[in-house]
Amino acid sequence: MKSPLPQPTRAELAILRVLWKQGRCTVRQVHEALRETQEKDTVYTTVLKLLQNMAEKGLVRRDERDRTHVYEAALNEQKTQRDLLRDLMDRAFGGSSASLVIQALSLKRATPEELEEIRKLLDKNEGGRK
Repeated sequence: MKSPLPQPTRAELAILRVLWKQGRCTVRQVHEALRETQEKDTVYTTVLKLLQNMAEKGLVRRDERDRTHVYEAALNEQKTQRDLLRDLMDRAFGGSSASLVIQALSLKRATPEELEEIRKLLDKNEGGRK
């Protein structure tokens, strides 16, 4: 049986978000994208080392055919988000999805579009229980 992949760290998630958004990238492209989105300056060699470690962990795939290595996410974005959320829900909210949602909505006001998506999901869930 295949062992589950380790959960990405905060820095690894930032890199994965770049790869999910932009697709296959060189280290330089990931580095530039991180510098644009993060408050603190990210060092190129740190990004390189993180990507090398992530490749060893199985979080990204590295294409070594050319001199410049190209990386791509090995993890599906939605599945990764669900796995992280499930872990947070279990550890911090005792497995209660209601508590998690209540806290999330109390922290930041949802947009009208987000509220509509939430209503559709609630309607779908209630429809399945009738």
